[in-house]
Amino acid sequence: MTAIAIDRVEKRFGPTRAVANVSLAIRDGEFFTLLGPSGCGKTTLLRMVAGFADLDGGEIRFGPKRIDRLPPHRRNTGMVFQNYAIFPNLTVAGNVGYGLKARRVGGREIGERVRRALKLVHLEGYDARWPHQLSGGQLQRVAIARALVIEPEVLLLDEPLSNLDAKLRVEMRGEIRELQRQLGITAIYVTHDQEEALAISDRIAVMRAGEIEQIGAPAEIYGRPATPFVAQFMGTTNLLRGRVTAVADGRSTVAVDGIEFTLASSLAPGTEVSFALRPETLRLVPPGGPAPAGWMTLAGRIERIEFLGVLTRLALAIGDRLRLSLALLDLPPEGVAEGSEIGIAYDPRRLSVFGAP
Repeated sequence: MTAIAIDRVEKRFGPTRAVANVSLAIRDGEFFTLLGPSGCGKTTLLRMVAGFADLDGGEIRFGPKRIDRLPPHRRNTGMVFQNYAIFPNLTVAGNVGYGLKARRVGGREIGERVRRALKLVHLEGYDARWPHQLSGGQLQRVAIARALVIEPEVLLLDEPLSNLDAKLRVEMRGEIRELQRQLGITAIYVTHDQEEALAISDRIAVMRAGEIEQIGAPAEIYGRPATPFVAQFMGTTNLLRGRVTAVADGRSTVAVDGIEFTLASSLAPGTEVSFALRPETLRLVPPGGPAPAGWMTLAGRIERIEFLGVLTRLALAIGDRLRLSLALLDLPPEGVAEGSEIGIAYDPRRLSVFGAP
């Protein structure tokens, strides 16, 4: 296994800083994901680790060894590309064994290692097939086998599931994660899909405009976003902004469009803050009815109900100007409909609080 140290790495394309002074410490055997919107620098950073893009500053180490000055074939990385990069004129076995042949490995050993790699990705018996005879999921398995057959120190995956349909994406991401755990290999995974990152990562680095916004475990990134950008990028949220009007017992009262919210932190009166409240952390209660201990309540009206299959989303009007989104894992209680006056409860400890932008 190999730890990876990325230290103050820079990359420019003309006046644009694609990667801006990024530092990361990736642990031995960790599944580490670079997550962010298109153009945020995540693929450029991965390509610098692989050796396909030069650094304009900083350095990269695998363990104690500096590798950013080495050519790609001497870095001992396996790369899985977004478009598979399968050679149409080679069989499955030919594609998987290509890297071994380039390294002048003997024919008998190539055959044995190709068989082992195909077994890892559940493609035993497919060695004589041609790429045009395979499905998208099978082609991706071939690409993964080709990356693993060279026995790399580090596995690099650049949006490997983006060309697959939704159901197959879920299946393949689980297989990739299980394979990585089985081999104990250090992996860096690039994606723009938040659900994908949350499902398979040990830790996630959220990137924006070439910089790191937050690094953390999936539950931390989602539940305790460090910035408004992370809160909004990691799924639906209610992002609010107001001014502290009072402080008591370690809690702050914040006025947002004339509605008072309670934060579980003590802030100076007059401070402007923004905070995020996930729709699924809100709970419906009878108007003026009781809430769980320590929770606060608001009065509102249901403007719209959207049934989305796995959940139901409610658009709520709080007062004259404030709008909130609430999510239920079931249909609303009987008698609750569009136009209903309802109570909404929230736990102040579940709010993510940020300073003024």
